[in-house]
Amino acid sequence: MPTTYNVILRPLITEKGLTAKEAEGTLVFEVASKATKTEVKQAVELLFKVKVAGVRTANHAGKERRRGKFAGYRPDWKKAYVRLKAGEKMPDYVNNL
Repeated sequence: MPTTYNVILRPLITEKGLTAKEAEGTLVFEVASKATKTEVKQAVELLFKVKVAGVRTANHAGKERRRGKFAGYRPDWKKAYVRLKAGEKMPDYVNNL
């Protein structure tokens, strides 16, 4: 991965992700498909100025979608759960919800 901004694509703001953020100190991101756990850890530490305790990743296969008689697939994507070390301040990227 050439830059930090190519590793982390966007934060995933879902009910499950917000619950994990509040209860476990875990952030959820959509990341590049070829990004490794080490690259995700370094990118989060650099962007948000926090210390990361661990990273878990999950690959999601694209689902089939139809428009009438035409069928296609959504793209495959990768999700990362980033757990922060104890005592680290959570970054606020969802203030307006």
